[in-house]
Amino acid sequence: MVKELLRKLSDAHGVSGCEGSIRDIIRAEVAGSVDEIREDSMGNLIAVKRGDGFSIMLAAHMDEIGLMVQYIDEKGFIRVVPIGGWFGPVLYTQRVILHGKNGPVTGVLGAKPPHMLKEEERKKEIKIEDMFVDVGAASEEEVKSLGIEIGTPITIDREFADLAGNRVTGKALDNRVGVAMLIRALQRMESPHTVYAVFTVQEEVGLKGAKVSAYSLNPDCAIATDVTIPGDHPGIEKKDASVEMGRGPVVSIVNASGRGLISDPRMVAWLRETAERKKIPCQVEVGTGGNTDATIIHLERGGIPSVPLSIAARYIHSPVEVVDMGDIEAAIQLLVEALKTKPAL
Repeated sequence: MVKELLRKLSDAHGVSGCEGSIRDIIRAEVAGSVDEIREDSMGNLIAVKRGDGFSIMLAAHMDEIGLMVQYIDEKGFIRVVPIGGWFGPVLYTQRVILHGKNGPVTGVLGAKPPHMLKEEERKKEIKIEDMFVDVGAASEEEVKSLGIEIGTPITIDREFADLAGNRVTGKALDNRVGVAMLIRALQRMESPHTVYAVFTVQEEVGLKGAKVSAYSLNPDCAIATDVTIPGDHPGIEKKDASVEMGRGPVVSIVNASGRGLISDPRMVAWLRETAERKKIPCQVEVGTGGNTDATIIHLERGGIPSVPLSIAARYIHSPVEVVDMGDIEAAIQLLVEALKTKPAL
């Protein structure tokens, strides 16, 4: 089941630059379904299904946003920096896992107690630089004895869970959803073309893995599987985010108001026409914020026609992201059907 694969991926830990545990899961899942698996010098995992001379790159980033140890004080409190785009209040009082040399260590993110805040402080957003990790240690030496040092990566301690209906919640669904889509598509697809499925690193800190892998592979076109923001809950208007959960995958025409990606119209048409022909539910969006690996892939070499295929996900960049499993299944089906053909480039 896709849900159990997603559960395994969400519960695993892999902050940007430390994606090894995610890479291991993917390698085991796709080993019997591809002709070649290799890891490049940056850590991208590249799974190849050989076909004819037309090549299609599928990209899904493995990394999740997290934190990293910056400083340990004499009382054993740990100062951190964000790795990726956190909104400070989301992190306050979260339980975390520090991935030290001696194994995982549980900690909590603390800050000045609300009862002690002055009136003017209460009106301000709590910032990450005002927080610290408490692992229960009483000294810097005790922290270091746990295998924690400057540079130790930190992730959120939160488990995947079922919600009502067909919906689930967990950490790092951005972008373990895209990873799960790509794994299942590889296992099911029968494409006449050469397919490079690239599970990329460091997307959350600058689309870095996609840049180097797209340059080295130089595919004829590319699809990035990721998540996008729906406008179907309180606090956001449909005019600002028109897509909804439960209505199928999302083909992005524009990301970040065009400052990021303007998708190649031939790639958009390819996916939309496939969805229509196979009666697969599908949405389109013009987005004002956010980017995917497709943003950097399309700028490599002489330009690589690219498009994102995304899943609507509520509360992204938080420990409680929410998706609809039906959307993921439809996206896998769309990928499998589209890859039987190719875009009219």
